[in-house]
Amino acid sequence: MSQRKEFIMNENIVKRNELLAQKVIKGLESRNMTGYYAATKEEALAKALELIPEGSSVTMGGAMSAREIGLVDALIEGNYNFIDRDNYEDKRAAMLMAYDADYFLASANAMTNDGVIVNIDGNSNRVSAIAQGPKHVLFIVGMNKICGADIDSAMKRARNVAAPINAQRFGLDTPCAKTGACFDCKSPDTICCQFLITRFSRHPGRISVILVNDDLGF
Repeated sequence: MSQRKEFIMNENIVKRNELLAQKVIKGLESRNMTGYYAATKEEALAKALELIPEGSSVTMGGAMSAREIGLVDALIEGNYNFIDRDNYEDKRAAMLMAYDADYFLASANAMTNDGVIVNIDGNSNRVSAIAQGPKHVLFIVGMNKICGADIDSAMKRARNVAAPINAQRFGLDTPCAKTGACFDCKSPDTICCQFLITRFSRHPGRISVILVNDDLGF
């Protein structure tokens, strides 16, 4: 493959993602959520820091995407009260702090192209904080997470892509970790304990989503 052809293909992917992102953003707006598009990780980081005022208390629920754009490092190094549960001996106490935080960082296991957000959780601290508690929830979502218009396609991605990879990442003894596909298991190690479908926000301004033209997270 020539370098010119490879460049054109990449350029076309970028254009496709820009157009798709606008559709997703319109869907989010119809659901009382706010969407933004970032062409690069650097743009995503700048937008996130623009949205989070200095001095804010910020925590997260294991959002790899927030780490990948450099947001976690920026918050730790900046003028923010970043609550890192890994620094607390009492993990439960650290998790409970999330419910009173100014900002909760999250990502999506999958999103529909009209703005419905799907997440699966094992301990459920992440999905519970998304649903209720923190004053603001900021999602960092790579365009690789965007599925079709129906929730079923998003659920399939969450269960057959995100869940197996996360089970492997944590070294869990689940069928999906061994086969790469969901078995709808009831393993003691299952991370598919709670499913959260975020289709509307009753509170204007609480949920924001930065869509990033990159493959982020799982």
